[in-house]
Amino acid sequence: MAGLAIWGLWWVWLAAALCLAILEVLVPGFIFLGFAIGAAVTALLVLLPLQLGLTALLAVFAGLSLVTWVILRRLFKSTDDQTRVIHDDINK
Repeated sequence: MAGLAIWGLWWVWLAAALCLAILEVLVPGFIFLGFAIGAAVTALLVLLPLQLGLTALLAVFAGLSLVTWVILRRLFKSTDDQTRVIHDDINK
């Protein structure tokens, strides 16, 4: 039961966000940044006087992380994409 109680503390989520942000600096690519922002917003949510269980907190964290990651992918998409699309087959 003690493991469940620790996830109800706001500073645990904030510490996780900080660790994920540091990991993003070490491994760039906007992979961990969405998770860090999701953990930070979850920390703010834990500060509210809501009684959320571990399952609800993890679901909120996962949803926020996914939404943030999708938004970051759209914001930081490479504009000079060098993808070639070939419409004619030269082997005909």
